[in-house]
Amino acid sequence: MASITFKNNPVTLLGNEVKPGDAAPDFTVLANDLSEVSLNDTKGKVRLISVVPSIDTGVCDAQTRKFNEEAGTLENVEVLTVSADLPFAQRRWCGANGIENVQTLSDHRDMSFGEAYGVHIKEMRLLARAVFVVDSNDKVTHAEYVSEATNHPDYDAAIEAVKNAQ
Repeated sequence: MASITFKNNPVTLLGNEVKPGDAAPDFTVLANDLSEVSLNDTKGKVRLISVVPSIDTGVCDAQTRKFNEEAGTLENVEVLTVSADLPFAQRRWCGANGIENVQTLSDHRDMSFGEAYGVHIKEMRLLARAVFVVDSNDKVTHAEYVSEATNHPDYDAAIEAVKNAQ
């Protein structure tokens, strides 16, 4: 199991750690219009899944903006940002910030994604900061669990993994 801290305090992650080479676990989250979204909805594409504790915080904001910018330059790639924020808050944030290349998804209802990918922070009912790349055949090719939840992920490694995935 991945071991992380939140503001330098150890936290408990629920679910199973996902590693490169694993079959990507399916999940059900909510889009901003409250429709259900699963991994299968993006089948046949490379997926960059950016996981943030809350879209309304500085590092999460920067992470989502960075991947939104990169998404505009990538072909046949879906960029998904998953958090436990309410879908309404995600929609408001995207509209206020001109985010159009990333689909924000809420795990608030069931923590389905959090449990499937081992990023559900038990003590806070938030998701740990992480980045996953899933290829078009539903295999995980990159998995980064950021060891301190308030730090940035390795953007370059994630983008390189996307470019190398098929």
